[in-house]
Amino acid sequence: MKRILYWFRNDLRLYDNEGFSRAVQHADEVLPVFVFDPSQFAELPKLGFRKTGILRAKFLIESVIDLRRSLRNRGAHLIVRVGDPAKILAEMAGQIGANAVYASKEVTQEETDEESSLSKLLKPHNIDLELFWMSTLYHVRDLPFDMARLPMAFTQFRKLVENRAKIRSTIEDPVRVKLVPEIDPGDMPDLATFGFSAETIEASNHPDDRRAVPFKGGETTALERLQRYLWERGLIKTYKETRNELLGEDYSSKFSAWLAHGCISPRMIYEEVMRYEAERVKNESTYWLIFELLWRDYFRFVALRFGDRIFRQSGIRHDLKKRWLHDHKLFAKWTKGETGIPFIDANMRELDLTGFMSNRGRQNVGSFLVKDLGIDWTWGASWFESKLVDYDPCSNWGNWNYVAGVGNDPREDRYFNIYSQATRYDEQGRYVRHWLPELADVPAPMVHIVSNLSHQDQKKYGVTLGDTYPKPLINPNKWLKK
Repeated sequence: MKRILYWFRNDLRLYDNEGFSRAVQHADEVLPVFVFDPSQFAELPKLGFRKTGILRAKFLIESVIDLRRSLRNRGAHLIVRVGDPAKILAEMAGQIGANAVYASKEVTQEETDEESSLSKLLKPHNIDLELFWMSTLYHVRDLPFDMARLPMAFTQFRKLVENRAKIRSTIEDPVRVKLVPEIDPGDMPDLATFGFSAETIEASNHPDDRRAVPFKGGETTALERLQRYLWERGLIKTYKETRNELLGEDYSSKFSAWLAHGCISPRMIYEEVMRYEAERVKNESTYWLIFELLWRDYFRFVALRFGDRIFRQSGIRHDLKKRWLHDHKLFAKWTKGETGIPFIDANMRELDLTGFMSNRGRQNVGSFLVKDLGIDWTWGASWFESKLVDYDPCSNWGNWNYVAGVGNDPREDRYFNIYSQATRYDEQGRYVRHWLPELADVPAPMVHIVSNLSHQDQKKYGVTLGDTYPKPLINPNKWLKK
C-alpha cells in the first residue's frame, strides 16, 4: 500500500496541479493537507502592522474552504491544521506511514526554509519530499538559459523565452481521489483564530461598495472570473487599451489574486486565451495579457536567481550607496492616504479599504514613497504584503526593487511625475473623487493639485486645507515646472 501526503501551499486548485495529480497517480491512497501557519499573521515588530492583513487572510480561508469542497466532490477531504507546517506534516506523514510528501516548489526565503525544515524532519522516517515546479507559465526546466544567466532586462528575457521555449500543456484534475482513512479532517479556522478583533472582522464582512472587484477566494470563483472576462464579456479584446484605467471591475483582468494563491494556473489562462484567439479574435490585447503573465514569470525567476537579495534594502543590485529615511510619522501618512497629494491618497485609501490597487496606482504610490519622501522602500513593500489580496512575494518585492532603483529597471533613477500621471490617467478626476469624497465638489482641472486652491476657492468647493483635507507633505508645484 503506497501512501503520499500532499501538502497544499500556494497551489489551492485541482485543475493543472501537477504535484497533486502525480500524487493521485503514484499512490494507492493520498492525504491532502493544508496547514495555516500563525506566524504569517503576526505583527511585524518594527512596523506595527500584521504580515497578513484581514482581507488577504479572508481570501485565503475562502480558497481553502473551496478546495475542501472540491476534494469532497471527488470522494476525499482536505485535512486542515493550524501550527508549524514542517512539524505537523512530518508527524502526520510518519503517522500514516507515508512513502513520500509531495508539494509545490517555492522560491523565496521563508518558503524554502520551510521546505528544508520539513525535509530534515522527514529523514528519520525515511520519507522523501518531492517538489513540483508549477507556479509559472514557462517551466523552469524549459528555459533556454541557465538560471545564472537570467537576463537582467525583462525585454531580453521575453524575447528569449518566446522564441526558444515552449509552454507545457495543462493537466486535467483527478476525477476520484482515494483518501487515507480515519484521519480527523480538522476544523476550518476563522479570522478570530489568528487574533483579528471582533470589530475588524465585522468591518470585513461589510466591504466598501466602491471596490473595483468583489474578491472571493477559491478555484471555483477563479474559473468563473475567467469565463466571464473572456467568453461572456469578451473584455480581453480591449485589454491593452483599458488596462491603465482606475475605476470599475472590467478595465483589467483582475486575475492576480487567484493567481497569487494558486486558485488558477497561468497555463490555464494561457490555454483559454489561445482558444479565444482561435474562436473569436486575435489582436494586440489578447497578446498583452500573456505579456503580463510573462512579467509574473520573470519576477519569479529573478527571485530564484537572487534569493533573499530581493528582500534586502540594497536589492538585487546590491546597491549600498542609497540612504533611506525611517520616519514613522511620514510613513503613516502615506499608509493612511493623508499625504495631501490627491492621486496618491486615493490609491492608498483604495488599497486600505479593499485590498486592491491598480498597476498604475502601485507604480505611482511606490515612486512617491521612495523618490519624493525618501522612505525605505522595504517598508512600502511590507505594507503592500500586509494589505494586498493579490500579494505574491516575487511580484511584490520584485516590483518594489524596480521602483526603488535597486532592481531590474534598465533606466537609472526612473521617476514618476505624479501630477502628469494623475492628469493623464484620471483626467476628469473621477477616480480621485471616488475615493476622496471630501474633494467631491472640486472641479477636474483643480482636483489633482488642491493645495493651490485659494481661500475663496476652498470655501466655494467645501475644502479646508489642513482640516477637511491635509496639506501636502511636499510642494507639488515642482511637477508643474517639469
